[in-house]
Amino acid sequence: MKDETRLVHLSQQPERHQGILNPPVYHASTIVYDSLADFRQRLDRKYDGIMYGALGTPTTFALSDAVAALEGGEGSVATSSGLAAVSLGLLSFLGAGDHLLMVDSVYHPTRTFCDGILKRMGVETTYYDPLLGEEGITGLLRENTRVVFAESPGSGTFEMQDIPALASAAHRGGALLLLDNTWGTPLFFKPFTHGVDVSIQAGTKYIAGHSDLVIGHITCRSRELFRRVKDCVGEMGDIPGPDDCYLALRGLRTMAVRMARHQESGLRIARWLAARPEVKRVLYPALPDDPGYGIWKRDFTGAASLFSVVLHETREEVVEKLIGNLRLFRLGASWGGYESLVLPVYGTRSRTTTRWDEPGFVLRFHIGLEDPGDLEEDLERGLNAL
Repeated sequence: MKDETRLVHLSQQPERHQGILNPPVYHASTIVYDSLADFRQRLDRKYDGIMYGALGTPTTFALSDAVAALEGGEGSVATSSGLAAVSLGLLSFLGAGDHLLMVDSVYHPTRTFCDGILKRMGVETTYYDPLLGEEGITGLLRENTRVVFAESPGSGTFEMQDIPALASAAHRGGALLLLDNTWGTPLFFKPFTHGVDVSIQAGTKYIAGHSDLVIGHITCRSRELFRRVKDCVGEMGDIPGPDDCYLALRGLRTMAVRMARHQESGLRIARWLAARPEVKRVLYPALPDDPGYGIWKRDFTGAASLFSVVLHETREEVVEKLIGNLRLFRLGASWGGYESLVLPVYGTRSRTTTRWDEPGFVLRFHIGLEDPGDLEEDLERGLNAL
């Protein structure tokens, strides 16, 4: 069955909800039991059933089961945000004295978590070049390396990582491979067929799709890993609200058609920008001249609508004129919603292993669901201000 069909029907159980097609919103904290024996057996339902509101309701499980099915995992846990999914995913497998290999092009809040909380916990983080392959990662592994963390493509600069090669190196060294799969989504990249152990997503982005909620997902290759993550998330007391889970599940229903439009418009705008004289380079692995195109073509079935451009202009005060003349592209963080966004890329300044030496100001664009012709007119007005 194709993903487009599965998105429509996953987690629908009208027979359990008086014929209601969409799983209802369950607001619950206390769960009562019929007998003391039933209460004693509640722990048997810890991972898949209703035990206590903070460990999930039918609404939570409906969303988690759908995400797990789409990614091909054996279990998924919903979290209160994408960053919570990253943090709790790492905490599930790291402790004092452990070593973490973290990609140098990672989402900046992930770096902050590694350099802050993990460091205070006694976890050592080594940042590695996103272009390293199997041999390079093997050379960085230690006896106490527990996790290799990847993000492909990388935040801001969109380097593609060879995920199967990283998985091979990590597993041979006794480590797990965790991947931030927010850009690829369950539709364009199937993590577990490429060797990933734990897939992490900011469901805030394309899964929700409407810029109105914050949620995260941690999906695991095996039941053993899933139970470990579920335990950690529960012990940390992290849980998304049922209303947000309901909205995320509703967003899933239209994800395929939205992603098709995002990809079509993203490719069109990326090509249009590449032809502009003000643009030095477009950082987008779906373009044939991008250095990561070969890996993207081999491993992905589609492309998200998030990419960056390197301008010839280097002065921020001049680029500010470009941004100030845009009307449809709004200045804002996050992405994956229906509206187009633009954001300066400053994350390259915090890298510690790889340097970003290419001159030119870097802007990140998210291409929304507007008419692409209107977006081109808007960008032309902004670029002309340079």
